[in-house]
Amino acid sequence: MKRKSAIITLLAIVGIALLAGLGVASGMYIQQQRANEGNNSLNATTDGNTTVTNEESTIASIAEKVGPSVVSIVTKSQATSYYGTAAQGAGTGIVVSANGYIMTNNHVIENAGDVVVIDSNGEQYEEVTVIGRDPLNDVAFLKVESSATFKPVTLGNSSTLRIGQQVVAIGNALGQYSNTVTSGIVSGVGRPVTANASNGETESLTDLIQTDASINPGNSGGPLLNMAGQVIGINTAVAEDANGIGFSIPINSTKGILAGVLENGKVSRSFLGVSYVNITPEVAKEYKLSVKEGAYVYKSDGASISSGSPAEKAGLKNGDVIVKINDNSIGKQAGLSSIIGQYKPGDKVTITYIRDGKEQSTDLTFSAYSS
Repeated sequence: MKRKSAIITLLAIVGIALLAGLGVASGMYIQQQRANEGNNSLNATTDGNTTVTNEESTIASIAEKVGPSVVSIVTKSQATSYYGTAAQGAGTGIVVSANGYIMTNNHVIENAGDVVVIDSNGEQYEEVTVIGRDPLNDVAFLKVESSATFKPVTLGNSSTLRIGQQVVAIGNALGQYSNTVTSGIVSGVGRPVTANASNGETESLTDLIQTDASINPGNSGGPLLNMAGQVIGINTAVAEDANGIGFSIPINSTKGILAGVLENGKVSRSFLGVSYVNITPEVAKEYKLSVKEGAYVYKSDGASISSGSPAEKAGLKNGDVIVKINDNSIGKQAGLSSIIGQYKPGDKVTITYIRDGKEQSTDLTFSAYSS
């Protein structure tokens, strides 16, 4: 039986562009960025590069540590242009295992015929297998078929991010400048966006991290890092008509799928089987809800609980408000879909929900999503 989890979200941001799909040979321009503030200037020395601030020293260390784990991805589209040549695109990938598994954005390799991976030393790998894609969360996984040993990244915890904390982005900027390093802060969390892809299609994503670290076309699939050098996000989109507004997928929402890939080499996403609305103050007022955060199980047309789903088997009903999965509270920091993404199919969890003003809980086992 095919099952779908229809997810209703409130998307308010427009003019967002996904960062990949950039033609390598297309025209490009670079806008000069604002100079550093005086408070972060270097002391006058014979060689300024040997005397740096603590901040710069840390960023340099992160770049040296994580750079070898960031790869450039070059794709050749299955479709051909008017002149009969295949269109090329560029993106970025993150090494997640020593034997060559790579995580990137789905839109980086979507419709790609050939995929080439280039490491930080310029070594090209042409034997690359697309393991699988998850379009809903815009992630995909590749496997480099090589005897080489790769350096995997360390994953952080995106659920504990603080607004204003410093972050670093690394990526294949403009499809031309590999391992470009930029820095900024976490400007916001829990952002819902509708992004425009280069093929004219739109993609809706939720719970994104907003950052002012400079990210550009070609950065898609690259890491957003905390100051410990841990990956806390996957860079995916940028606001077209703004300066310093970029978005990253929180790394926690990919951990369940990643664990499955590393265990059995397959992409499989956990399935709950509910349609819902993320609760905001406006939603709480409209539906007269007693809570300010959570996921309101609701669908304006049709059933909000999928037949035969884990949610139905666990006894969840239309009108319930899911507030927690195990110890993970559902709120602005992490929505329901992101928290589900932390688990693999087959994982058993406890769902806490509110029904008729009373908090209740039930156990369930996630099944595998089938499109």
